[in-house]
Amino acid sequence: MFIYQKITKLLFIVSLFIVSFGTNAAQNNRTIWSIEKVVKTAQSNDPWLLGNQHLQDSIESMSIAAGTLPDPKMSLGIANIAADNFDFSQEGMTQFKVAVSQIFSRGDTLKLKQKQLTLMSNQFPFQRENRKAKIAVIAAKLWLDVYKAQRSIALIEKDRSLFEQLTDVAQASYASAVGKTRQQDIVRAQLELTRLDDRLTLLKQKNEMSQQQLLQWLSNYIVGDHFNKNANSFLSASAITLTKNLPNVPMLNQELFTSNKNIPPQKLYQLLIKHPAINALDQKIKASQSGIDLAKQKYKPAWGVSAGYGVRDDAPNGMARSDLFSIGVSFDIPIFTSNRQDKQVQSAISKASAVKTEKWLFVRKLMAQFETNRSQFVRLNQRQKLYQQRLLPQMHDQAEASLTAYTNDDGDFAEVVRSRIAELNASIDALNINVERQKSIVQLNYFLISKAEQIIPYRNNSSNKIPNENIPSENMPNENNIYFGEE
Repeated sequence: MFIYQKITKLLFIVSLFIVSFGTNAAQNNRTIWSIEKVVKTAQSNDPWLLGNQHLQDSIESMSIAAGTLPDPKMSLGIANIAADNFDFSQEGMTQFKVAVSQIFSRGDTLKLKQKQLTLMSNQFPFQRENRKAKIAVIAAKLWLDVYKAQRSIALIEKDRSLFEQLTDVAQASYASAVGKTRQQDIVRAQLELTRLDDRLTLLKQKNEMSQQQLLQWLSNYIVGDHFNKNANSFLSASAITLTKNLPNVPMLNQELFTSNKNIPPQKLYQLLIKHPAINALDQKIKASQSGIDLAKQKYKPAWGVSAGYGVRDDAPNGMARSDLFSIGVSFDIPIFTSNRQDKQVQSAISKASAVKTEKWLFVRKLMAQFETNRSQFVRLNQRQKLYQQRLLPQMHDQAEASLTAYTNDDGDFAEVVRSRIAELNASIDALNINVERQKSIVQLNYFLISKAEQIIPYRNNSSNKIPNENIPSENMPNENNIYFGEE
């Protein structure tokens, strides 16, 4: 019995080695989705960008129309005809009259209206750039959420097989009636398997939710008023493969994060002022300031010119009558300005000030969010260093030591279980730290950009197929590719 127990424990150690370091063959026939490709696809499928472009086109067309004089007015009529018999030649003043009139706007109103609309249209490219940047952040974070859930599932499934082996060893040792294995050790091993199954179910739920949220940005179901018949538009969870390595997103202005000291507000402002959202607000401010000049034109008169030509018939005695030509100028007199023009100018000034306030509120919000995310990133760096250099090696040594003691009948089975669970939890925590660190980099890049592609540069040389060679991921075990859904 003693020899049988030793053989069983030895088989468990061999299984532990095989499960820990064995890998499956890579699949080569699937299209992989890198984080760069996901971001690029999400941006190209966003209908908001198309709608924003239509709005810009609309305002640009309106700016041309606003700078054009109103259409002249033409009138036709018969004037001063005799009411008793409607004889056109009876009265000398009877005439067929044709008149044309043209109204001219006040001062430089047309020019200023055109300028204002042009300035308003200039903010739309910055709005689209900001929208692309937000999509990049959202899509990248969803990609990382799916990656984290899939990696966590892979780690738990790997350790679950170890716990199955551990349960078998405990049952064999208990059945042999040799050694220190007790019935409660078997129950403990089975309980841990059940808890692992529960964790797997929860992680699969999170994984599926993140998948569907990501597919929302990758799919383009509708084009115009019709469903898109393109097969690539109907993506499913089982048809998409993530790249196996955790991406290392390049940081913008990395020197800002080498110290725990706060960044001077003036320096931070100079970095944030190039943001597309702030540039869009600057264009909005310029448009509102041109509205002040436009309101001041109300103090100037509006002019109108009219010309008319009246055709008269000959007199009843045959004497010819001259046709009549008339011309005139009209204009209004802005005298009572206190309740009209003055208030309109005051309203335009207040509106421009309100837009400026909107900008400063947004800048202050960006600065606060930047400092919050920067503090989080600094702490994540500290935790990552702690896990890599101390915690993970210590957890692994503890698990190995407890297993060695147990195989030599000098350790407790419960301690083996606890050490394996602790090592698994530490591995998952390290994964979470690495993923959250990449999320922080993506979010910090958003604050410092001038163009959307600076958040996650798209590498054109990235492969669309799973590589044959096993490239080890940074700070992570070398495992197989991670898939959406289950095979």
